[in-house]
Amino acid sequence: MTSRPLPEVLEQAFRHCRDMDASLSGRLDSLAEAVRTLSPPFADAVDRLVARLQQRGAGQSAPRVGEPMPPFHLPDEAGRIVSLDGLLSKGPVAVTFHRGHWCPYCRLNTNALAKAQKEIDDEGSQIVAIMPDRQQFAEAFKTESKARFPILTDMDNGYALSLNLVIWVGAKMERMISAAGSDIPNYQGNTSWMLPIPATFVVGKDGKVKARFVDPDYRKRMAIEDMIAALRSAR
Repeated sequence: MTSRPLPEVLEQAFRHCRDMDASLSGRLDSLAEAVRTLSPPFADAVDRLVARLQQRGAGQSAPRVGEPMPPFHLPDEAGRIVSLDGLLSKGPVAVTFHRGHWCPYCRLNTNALAKAQKEIDDEGSQIVAIMPDRQQFAEAFKTESKARFPILTDMDNGYALSLNLVIWVGAKMERMISAAGSDIPNYQGNTSWMLPIPATFVVGKDGKVKARFVDPDYRKRMAIEDMIAALRSAR
C-alpha cells in the first residue's frame, strides 16, 4: 500500500503499463498485478464480482459466431450518428465495447487499438468503440488514445442491454470505484451503476459475427493479433 491517494497511484500504474514494450495482454496483466499490490481489498472485490458473473454466465448469450449482429444507430464523439450498416458498407468491422473513459483497462485496450488502426485500415477493415459515457467524455477518450476510429455513446447502455452485455456492479463496487476517483453517475448521466461487459465482435460485410471475445473479467480483452486475423478472414 501507499500513502498517496489511490487515483494518483492508479494513474501512475496505468501510464507505466501503457508505455511498456509488451503485448496488450501483458500490459493488462501488469496493471492487474499493480492494482493488487496498491489495493488488495479492491482486487479481492473484483475477483469476487468476476467469479459471480462467470458462474452465472454473464455475457454468454450475446451474439455468437454465425449469428447476425443487431444493428445500431449511435452518436459519435462529435454528435454524428453512426450506423452498423453504414460501417459495413465499407468493409468488416470490429465492434468493441468498453466500460468507459475512466477505466484504465479500457484505456490500455483503446490505446492498443489506435496503434493497430493503420494496419486495419490498409486491409479495408474498421474499428468502432462503444461505451456508455456522455459525448464530452467520449471526445476526451478519443483525444487521449489518439484514435481515428469513432467512439460512440450508448446512452443508458441501451444497445449493450439489447445484447445482454450489461451488469450492475453492486453496492460494494460502487463505493470502491467512487473511492478510486471515478464518478460514474456523472460520466453516464444516470445513477444506475450499470456497466457493459467489455467485448469485441468482428462482423463481416454480411452482417454476421465472424469472431467474438466476451469475458466478464474486464481485465481481459481480445488480443490485437486475433482481432486483425479475424478481420482479415472476414473480408
